[in-house]
Amino acid sequence: MLYAKDSAIVPRTLHAMTIDVEDYFHVAALSKVVSPAQWPQQPSRVVHNTHKILEIFADKKINGTFFILGWVAERYPHLVKEIADLGHEIASHGYSHQLIYGQTPALFRAETERAKSILEDLSQAPIEGYRAASYSITDKSLWALDILTELGFTWDSSIFPIYHDNYGMPNTPNQPYRIQTRTGLALTEFPLTAARFSGLNIPVAGGGYFRQFPYALFKFLFNRASQGNRVPKVFYLHPWEVDPDQPRFHTASWFARFRHYTNLERCEGRLNRLIDDFDFGTLSDSLAFFNPTETYSPTAGVLIKQAQPLNYKEQL
Repeated sequence: MLYAKDSAIVPRTLHAMTIDVEDYFHVAALSKVVSPAQWPQQPSRVVHNTHKILEIFADKKINGTFFILGWVAERYPHLVKEIADLGHEIASHGYSHQLIYGQTPALFRAETERAKSILEDLSQAPIEGYRAASYSITDKSLWALDILTELGFTWDSSIFPIYHDNYGMPNTPNQPYRIQTRTGLALTEFPLTAARFSGLNIPVAGGGYFRQFPYALFKFLFNRASQGNRVPKVFYLHPWEVDPDQPRFHTASWFARFRHYTNLERCEGRLNRLIDDFDFGTLSDSLAFFNPTETYSPTAGVLIKQAQPLNYKEQL
């Protein structure tokens, strides 16, 4: 049996390293200053920045899951093929990076099916995983879970068990679980990471939280969330977060600029430290270390079946 880093007694836990492949101008925080109609006119940085992350992963000898936006895949097909050829897992980030609860079910279905088809054609593999733009599967858009299962997705990583102005379902489980959809089909949910502290769920999944928290605090909270490195957790980052030289939107609000630009220059170094401090792999490989036995009904807000003890799998 392998063991976790910095420990001689705790069985190794493989956390999920995930990358949301989108450009700096796609983010919700900047949506008031750059519209989708203006995206084609912006200088793209996504290929360059994704290559930086791929180089880090190659140096650290890890694989990750890349949630690729359909808009990006359509314009840079070689990037999707390169990621797949390097052995990383390809998953869907939707097509246009719009908040799901702002879409109709028909539009969401059409865009999700389009993005899935693009990625499957390029990767020559079935696309089974999904992550919503800005984690926008909430109590206002639970119908999206039905559509995901109908389109053939088997797992999702969109639900964030926290309070936030744009997303969050704070009363949902904070470890992998099964979702029973209204269609009768099931979906495995790997929620974004939150640490329980003083009665609150503290977001510690990555992204802006990773950049804004001091690294020592982030490491402490991530370890706490994983119950001392015993429960697999998910980490996420965007390629633009390792790019302090990206174009700046100075007309964005102070708060939007704070969210988007804080500590970009430190993020690459912190990512290297995090990979040294914890074991990471693809989301599917991480799920293999933890067999979800809770079944949750989001519409009812209750667990249908209680959790069983963790089931770790040895890695040879």
